[in-house]
Amino acid sequence: MSTLLNVKKDFPVLMNNKDLVYLDTAATALKPQCVIDKLDEYYTLYGVNVNRGVYTLSYQATLEYEETRTLTAKFLNAKEKEIVFTKGASNGLNMVAFGFGMNYLEEGDEVITSELEHHSNVLPWMEVCKHKKAILKYIPLDSTGRITIEAFKKTISPKTKVVALTYVSNVMGYITPIKEIIKIAHEHGIVVVVDAAQAVAHMKIDVVDLDCDFLAFSSHKMMGPTGFGILYGKYKYLKVMKPVEYGGDMIDVVEKYSNTTKDAPFKFETGTPPVAEAIAFKEAIQYIEKIGYNQIQTHEQLLLNYMKEQLAKIKGITVYNMSTETGIIAFNINHAHPHDAATIFDEHQVALRAGHHCAQLIIKWLECVGTLRACIYIYNDYHDIDKFVEAVKEAAKYFEEW
Repeated sequence: MSTLLNVKKDFPVLMNNKDLVYLDTAATALKPQCVIDKLDEYYTLYGVNVNRGVYTLSYQATLEYEETRTLTAKFLNAKEKEIVFTKGASNGLNMVAFGFGMNYLEEGDEVITSELEHHSNVLPWMEVCKHKKAILKYIPLDSTGRITIEAFKKTISPKTKVVALTYVSNVMGYITPIKEIIKIAHEHGIVVVVDAAQAVAHMKIDVVDLDCDFLAFSSHKMMGPTGFGILYGKYKYLKVMKPVEYGGDMIDVVEKYSNTTKDAPFKFETGTPPVAEAIAFKEAIQYIEKIGYNQIQTHEQLLLNYMKEQLAKIKGITVYNMSTETGIIAFNINHAHPHDAATIFDEHQVALRAGHHCAQLIIKWLECVGTLRACIYIYNDYHDIDKFVEAVKEAAKYFEEW
């Protein structure tokens, strides 16, 4: 077998749980020691607020905090003024819908999305469309559940103003042809919002190359801390976009009956931010860049191909996305509710997700109550896949007999 990355030793959770097979990275990635150490460094050495204190520790914290913006901008090939710190992808996507969409859309305008979306990329637009009396449209999926260019072209109209799509489906693992969609959308003057939560840990994202108008993701999906995320927006849109929260730090001048805000991105960052998490996110970026996306993708594909080969031999299961090109497999044990089947996996110390994965529309499209989801990442190996396959076989046998 080909050589895989050897990084398990970098992850304390795996070192402290030697028998654990962690296949739930699509929900959240485990954290390497360097990220944990940076969190500890902040709280131990200079755990104070940023952008406020006129003293050395606050200055140091602020420098570290803003270094993350600089590094993130470089990571995405963006400008620093286009990087907004958020609480996560959901927060960022809501900011775009309510801060931009609410003022951009007019009655009768159309917003296009898909049944593949995480709730965070469809529910905000659903609410905005209700308020603005706009129309929410869905791109018809093909027979395998994919978004195609042909279907997208047929869905747009002169009334289409916004397209909000996932880059990688968190259930099916499919990669949306997002670059081509953006090009077509822009030819029609349409703004494109990209949910990159499931993409950023696995593939290089260049926002200039994509030419997306907005893009959001969470730190914790790419081995960074929870409670922190990034919203990228083209500055021309961030400049006119309204804050959805008001309070400390984002304001410039306050009068009794009026106020002015700071410029983007700072007008979107009110209150005390997740300082430690923002600072530690740098370590996650640097850890990924040290390994390299080519190595990450090679590792994932080797394990994915091996997993597919093994699953194809097992009777009594249904795999919904055997053609997936990313490390996400959605499946069910026949005759079993996914929550019931998940107990078998837990007995084998195999951690995976069971349910609708905050994406009920694609689950309804699949005509099931939910799925089991296994997600491969850099800290998995062939032994993990073998233990997973063993659990699949036992679950299939148990529920067939039951």
